[in-house]
Amino acid sequence: MNTLVRFLAKVRVLNGEVAYHVVRAEMVVIFLFFGYQKWFAYEAQALIPYISHGPLIFWMYSVFGIRGATYFLGVSEWLFGALLFAGFWNKKLGVLGALGSAGTFIATSTIIPFMPDGWAVSAGGFPAMTEHVAFLIKDLVLFAASFYLLREDVVQAALAKEPALSRDEAAASMRMSAHEPW
Repeated sequence: MNTLVRFLAKVRVLNGEVAYHVVRAEMVVIFLFFGYQKWFAYEAQALIPYISHGPLIFWMYSVFGIRGATYFLGVSEWLFGALLFAGFWNKKLGVLGALGSAGTFIATSTIIPFMPDGWAVSAGGFPAMTEHVAFLIKDLVLFAASFYLLREDVVQAALAKEPALSRDEAAASMRMSAHEPW
């Protein structure tokens, strides 16, 4: 195992910021495709049990209607995807995209406990998921990816503001300022 770890430590693609760029690119692709789906009636119907039981998004139907709510989500997803894409070059726009992305996945993850028939009674209920909950579980990982991009973009934006700081110093500065009173 140690040999494998030493070998992987020397693999160029695993060093540097490749993982950061891969995560960003994948999040852009996810928002592109998920946003695209929102323009079709089949998706509006498929989202009814999710939106209507979401403690943070249930209000959308009374404000926008069924199709309007999915259009709103589609525009939001494309906006966050575009901001994440712009984050390749502009870290402040990346911060906005990552914040929107994190908010999106917080909102969808909070549906899990409230999803009717989310746990398979025939298998004893929790933790045996039905397809509705299984679809939402991925959002926990996507939230983690959003949080990772947010942290990285904040650090890089701080470095751009004070270029004399090293990456580690910028991260340490963020940690220290988090403990200071407002």
